[in-house]
Amino acid sequence: MSEQSSEITRREFLQIAGAAAVAAGTTSAAYAITGGSGLEEKSVASPLSKKTYDLGQSEWELCGLTPFLWKIDKLTDISNANDAEVGPIHAPVPGSVQQALLEAHVIDDWNVALNARGAEWVENRDWVYQMSIPDQWLQKGKQAWLRCAGLDYVGEILLNGICVLPFKGSFTPYEIDLKPFLKPTGNLLQIWFQPPPRWMGEFGYTSQIKEWKTRFNYYWDWTSRLVQIGIWDKITLEIVDGGEILSARCVPQVKLESGQGSLRLSTQTTGGNYLRVRLMDGSGVLRDQTLHVKKEKTELSWDELPVELWWPNGMGRQRLYSVQIQLLDEQKMPLDSREFRIGFRHIEWKHTQGAPSHAQPYLCVVNGKPVFLFGVNWTPIRPNFADLREEDYSNRVGVYQDIGMNVLRVWGGAFLEKQWFYDLCDEKGLLVWQEFPLCSSGLDNCPPDDEDSIQQLSSFAKSYIERIQHHACLFLWGGGNELEENRAGHVSAQPTLTIARHPMIVKLGDVVKTEDTEHAYVPTAPYGPAGTFTTDSVGKHSHWDVHGPYKVDGRVDGAWSDLWKLDDAMFHSETGCPSTSSAELIRRFKGDLKAVPGTHSNPLWNRQPWWVDWPTFIQETGHEPASLEEFVDWSQKRQSDALAIALSTAKGRFPACGGIILWMGHDGFPCTANLSIIDFDGKPKPAALRLKEILRRG
Repeated sequence: MSEQSSEITRREFLQIAGAAAVAAGTTSAAYAITGGSGLEEKSVASPLSKKTYDLGQSEWELCGLTPFLWKIDKLTDISNANDAEVGPIHAPVPGSVQQALLEAHVIDDWNVALNARGAEWVENRDWVYQMSIPDQWLQKGKQAWLRCAGLDYVGEILLNGICVLPFKGSFTPYEIDLKPFLKPTGNLLQIWFQPPPRWMGEFGYTSQIKEWKTRFNYYWDWTSRLVQIGIWDKITLEIVDGGEILSARCVPQVKLESGQGSLRLSTQTTGGNYLRVRLMDGSGVLRDQTLHVKKEKTELSWDELPVELWWPNGMGRQRLYSVQIQLLDEQKMPLDSREFRIGFRHIEWKHTQGAPSHAQPYLCVVNGKPVFLFGVNWTPIRPNFADLREEDYSNRVGVYQDIGMNVLRVWGGAFLEKQWFYDLCDEKGLLVWQEFPLCSSGLDNCPPDDEDSIQQLSSFAKSYIERIQHHACLFLWGGGNELEENRAGHVSAQPTLTIARHPMIVKLGDVVKTEDTEHAYVPTAPYGPAGTFTTDSVGKHSHWDVHGPYKVDGRVDGAWSDLWKLDDAMFHSETGCPSTSSAELIRRFKGDLKAVPGTHSNPLWNRQPWWVDWPTFIQETGHEPASLEEFVDWSQKRQSDALAIALSTAKGRFPACGGIILWMGHDGFPCTANLSIIDFDGKPKPAALRLKEILRRG
């Protein structure tokens, strides 16, 4: 049996944890995997326990109306929406409005041909989700917390036609106690989404973007426009009677000298008398302690824990443990519980070999061993990420593990991924570089500096940290993608260094220092005196973390190869080379458009116009491609050769080079051509298989 196959799955882990709890004679806890949450306490068998209802299992309806018309009509039940343009129709939750419309045959598949353009009207309507809350759920409880892990993007939560909570922003959860607004019977829950901002896409002014919604699905060079609207993550109703764990922070640590672990736990609660904490592995309970609840904060510290270390992919096992927390009443019966799955590992950053002392450290040392970092930039699997399921994440993360990668950079133009992603990275040994939601725009790449924006981003950063700080896979926070001090009319001489003094970037760094002392923070990627990898700045200690190149000029064995021979970068957080998707995939999604030629004159290929290499084929070979297959074979071999040079060069320079992360990993749209090494179906392109062979050779 391999090391990977011997590791327990999340579901097996829950069964083991539950069995250990029963064996200890304490409680008959029942657990469930719900939504995108990974491990989530569902209910505990006690008269006083909190009851959690997954609203994703309920029946939801959806209707679309002219903006504000339904409020003018004082519509309290969409079943009576005579003015509705769409619906009511069935709506999966979590899920996007677009997916519900696709399943109801209201819009066509946006992945085909130019159909995405025909779906843009969806952004310009109001959309109302509705469900009835069963009366029996509400018979007990002093509070009824509606908790929404992800809403995209702006609107109101209503109960029986009354607004109980307005919301705006896609990056943080929302919660409201419905108890004061409940009727004795017949309660109707609605979530009203208003039209999102008109434009937040790839191009524009970062300094002017102050709407906190995912930007990539407005259009990027690797996806057509599909501006998601909907409930994008789990939504629950939690009935609380005797007490609740309001927050919990779990910090595992390792002493390298002894190899022993330590654990720091901090909780805030309401109600309850005792807190019981257990550390468990697959064989049972390693440590068990019950302590009195304190009014402000209850803290616990454990040292000299006999644990096995967690290692990145390819370096050893991914050993995981469970921390179970129970809030107990005065009879020591459970009121509420939390569960963390953790790993014990030590991470520090050192200077790469030959780096100047004032440079950012880019050599990652895990459990005392320097590690060459290789992976991809992780972008959302789909623009309608509300509709993703666990198997979608398992497929992509599993492919990267199989290739032999050990790092994924979660790019700042997207969002904090669903918890499935971080759970899988824990299991498969893929380190996560998590960026906060800031990204370049081209016309300027400077974050906003007004106080409101800084405070909002700070709250997002705190929320990100609270939700994923305990994961073994997390190893670095980033301020955002390709940020520079280059407002319109002002270009800095050293854009990627001066950005570190920008008030937004300083504040985000302060949040990390305050909230998460275990993980490092880098102001942006790239970062250093020169942000782009070029021959002009080679040999000047200017290449710290750099981006590029992204395209081969001429033959791969020409300028591309010559540049990499001069490589002196301490780190490459983005580099790539385009290739086509397979001929079969291109034909499957072409609709009524022509598959060839692959030129700007063909609307199919011009959906992502940056990566059109048909003319390059002609220039290199002296003739037109005889078929789509000939062009695909040429293009994919070109990508394979180029990335093999990049990886071999960077890896050969280790520890002078700390690692290389490819832009990009997988396609979220059936691009005819793109920089991805995994296609829309989740299948590796030839370049991915070539890189796997290089890594296996060591």
